[in-house]
Amino acid sequence: MKVSVVIPTYNEEKNIGRCLESLCNQTMNRTEYELIVVDGNSKDTTRDIARKYADKVIIQTRAKVGGARNDGADLATADIIATTDGDCVLPPEWVETVYAEFAAHPEAAAIYGTVYPLEDGIKNRVNLGLANTFSRIGYYTKALYYTLGCNTAFRRAAFMNIGGYKVCDAGDDLEIARRVVHEGTVRFCPKMRVAFSMRRYDQFGTLKSLYEWVHIVRKGGDSDDCQYSKREYQ
Repeated sequence: MKVSVVIPTYNEEKNIGRCLESLCNQTMNRTEYELIVVDGNSKDTTRDIARKYADKVIIQTRAKVGGARNDGADLATADIIATTDGDCVLPPEWVETVYAEFAAHPEAAAIYGTVYPLEDGIKNRVNLGLANTFSRIGYYTKALYYTLGCNTAFRRAAFMNIGGYKVCDAGDDLEIARRVVHEGTVRFCPKMRVAFSMRRYDQFGTLKSLYEWVHIVRKGGDSDDCQYSKREYQ
């Protein structure tokens, strides 16, 4: 295996099939990468659907999304660990882009890319356009690495050396970038694109969701005032 893709899920029966089907239809040969679904003990048919596509489907043992990604990394057999989310759709070249970027940059410990809205609309395009701009500014100024768990990949050795993701409710993808940079470079790859679901912002509101995320991050990743993960969606 050249790439192990880890996908955390929780009650994703409406989305996981679409996500995994996109991952099964990649330009890289299917025998060269593996799909690992780590499920948060869903109450629907998420795991049943995932087993039709994924190489490994397990129930997570560690808490929250970061813990699920760490569980998946423990099962990974490839030297590259890529992460995405169960409600995303991956372009056909995504896995090959991840592999090629690491091959071209042997000093890299992690790479991350951009997102575009799965649900179209001016508001969604503007919101993610701003997020992508923030990613670029952070990268080129070296002020921060705005990685996203839905579109980031690591060298397995670097990931394991730093102990993987911090288990928290929000901000774990920013926090891990600050640590993994000590294992090698963190690279921004605009060609590494993912269709990102805006359902959280459509259902709960953009400003409220962003406020909750910032509030939790300022609290160190967890807060009794807000709940960001394991939401119930309509």
